[in-house]
Amino acid sequence: MNMLGIWNVGKGSANMPRFIHLKYKSGSKNKKIKKIALIGKGMTYDSGGLSLKPADYMVTMKMDMAGAGCVVGVFEALSLLQPKNLEVHGLIPSAENMPGPNAYRPDDVVVGLSGKSIEVINTDAEGRVILSDAIEYANRLKVSEMIDLATLTGACMVALGNYTAGLFSNTVKQADKILKSSQNAGEKIWELPLDEDLRSSIESNIADIKNSASTRYGGAITAAMFLQHFVDKSIPWSHIDIAGPAYIDSKRPWLAPGATGFGVMTLLDYLGAI
Repeated sequence: MNMLGIWNVGKGSANMPRFIHLKYKSGSKNKKIKKIALIGKGMTYDSGGLSLKPADYMVTMKMDMAGAGCVVGVFEALSLLQPKNLEVHGLIPSAENMPGPNAYRPDDVVVGLSGKSIEVINTDAEGRVILSDAIEYANRLKVSEMIDLATLTGACMVALGNYTAGLFSNTVKQADKILKSSQNAGEKIWELPLDEDLRSSIESNIADIKNSASTRYGGAITAAMFLQHFVDKSIPWSHIDIAGPAYIDSKRPWLAPGATGFGVMTLLDYLGAI
């Protein structure tokens, strides 16, 4: 498949990377059936790779697959609810980001499924690299729209806190629908801009794009703009950064400490499954 973004991120680990494709299609013969891609970041563990995280920052990095978990949760619900007039593709790029003799390095140039080149500045900005392959795969499926979910940036947590996800979208209509679904589901999502003034910070002199911005500011925005670079411009796309609400340290009235499953109910409402 030439998914060299996923392969490069995962090649430092003893556990080789995988790409998972789930599919749900209702029994309806309706020709106007919606064809939607849900993409979930599936980093099974993120040490940071050669750009190694401090030890304290590695704690909870087993949760870096929360986006993938959300997509799997949606598919489990779809199999039970069986909504009609719907075709959903669940795409999960999965890898373990570890230092090792085969690990990808800062200064590497990675060319993934899209054929676009990525200059690696920081191996700890790996989630966006694996997602770029999944986005291109969704492009090739000719989906009518796509949504990705990822524990992508600490910057989003700095901006919005631990309980609110950040939303970025290339279409107002899709963004409004997601925000409405999040309200129905009781999951807090707040829209942030794709600020063109920041795009130059991810431009590269030797590749099509850099995986980490040259500025420390607007990190959640530049990460989303990196993903946007790989999306077919004709496809409505939204990115939901769930770094904050995907995991909680302490008990809340309706949740035990640990993984929250954030996003499942919002997406089910969005799909019209509930």
